[in-house]
Amino acid sequence: MMLQHPFISSARLLIDDAVVDVMMKNRQLQNNDAESGGILLGLRRDHHLHVTSLTTPCPADKRSRMGFQRTDKLHQAKALAAWRESGGVVDYIGEWHSHPEQHPSPSSIDTREWRSICQFQRKPMVFLIAGTLAHLWSGVGHNSDVRQALPPLA
Repeated sequence: MMLQHPFISSARLLIDDAVVDVMMKNRQLQNNDAESGGILLGLRRDHHLHVTSLTTPCPADKRSRMGFQRTDKLHQAKALAAWRESGGVVDYIGEWHSHPEQHPSPSSIDTREWRSICQFQRKPMVFLIAGTLAHLWSGVGHNSDVRQALPPLA
């Protein structure tokens, strides 16, 4: 999937199909399914952001119908392993989670947490939300601003 970087018109947000496939398998399709989530790993090439892999819920994460808290240390361990195996090229590039809605959009809790991540990281970060249909909300955060990433203009 290729999207327009919402802050830099000449840059793109790339999301590997395998990442989207895993997110779609972790959607909340039943009325009692808990939210899923994890971290996004990928590459920064100039201003382009390329999501190449992700983590999925781990045993110590806190999950409910309307919430996901990434608390398991396995996410960080997987990110560190990917960084080491890639010679420092693959890095933590963002967060993802599911929402129990057909067309997902960030909640005020989501945007508050994402802004905090961006201010701590001091570089653009990717945020994805999988809805119950095959819809994906995609965005980029930088400093204290989070904007939706849309398909490039033709």
